[in-house]
Amino acid sequence: MSEIQLTLIGKPGCHLCDDALTAIGEVTREVAAVHPDAPAIVLEERSILDEPELFDRYAEEIPVVLIDGRQHAYWRVDKARLTAALLARAAG
Repeated sequence: MSEIQLTLIGKPGCHLCDDALTAIGEVTREVAAVHPDAPAIVLEERSILDEPELFDRYAEEIPVVLIDGRQHAYWRVDKARLTAALLARAAG
């Protein structure tokens, strides 16, 4: 199984982005504990301030969470929904 790529798109100083990062950390630890054989979850943080194309696309929606490049959530991270999505992805 290949790794799961989780991307958080936000910007520095964004309190919702900080909340999203905390939620992602909690969820990824829970998924790893519940499903130890699951593929590794790799988190990449990207800033709309560093990438004009991200700014143009997501400026009004940050934070944005992508799973394997597909948009999963924006503004707020629902931990139960993210957990379910990662477990489903881990199951194949």
